[in-house]
Amino acid sequence: MLPLEGITVISLEHAIAAPFATRHLADQGARVIKVERPGTGDFARAYDDRVGGLASHFVWTNRSKESLTLDVKHSLAAPVLQRLLAKADVLVQNLAPGAAARLGLSHAMLQDTFPGLIVCNISGYGADGPDRDRKAYDLLIQSEAGFLSVTGGPDSPAKAGISVADIAAGMYAYSNILTALIQRGRTGKGRVIDVSMLEAMAEWMGYPMYYAYDGAPPPPRAGASHATIFPYGPFPAGDGATIMLGLQNEREWGSFCEKVLLAPELASDPRFANNGLRAANKDLLRGIIEAVFTLLPAEDVIARLEQAGIANARVNDMAALWAHPQLLARNRWRQVETPAGQIPALIPPGWSDKTDPRMGPVPDLGQHSHTILLELGYSQSEIDTLAKEGAI
Repeated sequence: MLPLEGITVISLEHAIAAPFATRHLADQGARVIKVERPGTGDFARAYDDRVGGLASHFVWTNRSKESLTLDVKHSLAAPVLQRLLAKADVLVQNLAPGAAARLGLSHAMLQDTFPGLIVCNISGYGADGPDRDRKAYDLLIQSEAGFLSVTGGPDSPAKAGISVADIAAGMYAYSNILTALIQRGRTGKGRVIDVSMLEAMAEWMGYPMYYAYDGAPPPPRAGASHATIFPYGPFPAGDGATIMLGLQNEREWGSFCEKVLLAPELASDPRFANNGLRAANKDLLRGIIEAVFTLLPAEDVIARLEQAGIANARVNDMAALWAHPQLLARNRWRQVETPAGQIPALIPPGWSDKTDPRMGPVPDLGQHSHTILLELGYSQSEIDTLAKEGAI
C-alpha cells in the first residue's frame, strides 16, 4: 500500500506549480483528478511537442492523474464540482487571482459543508497584500525575489534554466498538504494553505539576503563560479571539456596544491593564505590553475581531484544526464505510458528500488470524464446533456 492510497485530490491546475505538487501526491498513491478546460485543457499541453508530439512540461508534471474536462464557469459545472468535493480530501487550485472565490471554491465558502477538506491555493503573491491581484509567471517572480540580482555574470543577470519559482511553490504546496493531512488525522478538520511563489523563492534566497544583512553589499554575480569562495567553479581542461570543482577549507587548499597542481609551495604563499586572499587574487590564481589544467585531459584532472579529496563534477548536457551512470546504477528509471507511447521517467527522490511509487500514465485530455461522472452518479443521458451544453 502506498502512503497516500485512499486520498482523493481535486485539482483546478495549469502550468507548473500546482501540477508539480499534485504529481508528487499521485506518486505517493493519491488519486488526483485534474479538472481541465474542454477543448484545450491545461495550457501547458501546448507549450511544445518535443515528447512524441506531447509537451515536455506536461509529461513531466502530470503522470498518474485522471483528466476530467469541465468548464468551471458553466452554469451546469457547480453541481459537478460539489459532487467531486464530497469525495475529496484535498482541493488544489492555481487559477487566476480571485477566480476560486468567484466560483465558490474558497476555504471560507467550503468549510461548513466540507469541514475535513484541505484547500491549497497557489498564487504568485498570496491571498492578500498590495500585490495580490498581480499576474505572476516564473521569470517575473525570479526577478521580484531578487534571484536575478545574484545569478548571471558581472555584466548581466540571467534567469534559471528551469522554472525554479514554480518548482519552489509546488514543493511547498506538496509538503504543506502532507502536514495538513497529518494534522487532520489528529483533529478531523481541514485547513487552508496559502502558498505564494514569491514567498517560496524568498525563502530560497535566504543566504544572499543574510549576506546582505543590514545594508551590507550583496554577493556579486559570478557566473558559474561561487560568489565568495575561490577556487570554486568551472575550469577548462586541455581536451576542451569543463571541470567544476570546489574547495571548502584550508586542509583542502593544501591538498589541492600538493596533489592537483603539484605545487605544494603555493599552500603557504601569502597571496593565497586564506579564502579571502584567494578570492581577492582570484585572477592570478585562476591563471595558475588553468596553466596546469589545460595541459591535461578532463579525466586526468578529475583523477587528480579525486586523489586529493577535492569535490568535483563534469559539466553535463542533457544527453549526458539521460545516460548518467549513477542514475542507471541506482535503478532510477521506469517506463510511463502516455498518449504517444511509453517514455522513460525518473522515480522520485527518496524511493528505494525495493518498492516503486505510482508511475501511472500521462492522461489524454478528458480521458476519464465519462468514468468519473458515472462514478459521481450521473446517468448517461445527463452526461450527454453536459457534453451537448459544452459543460464538459
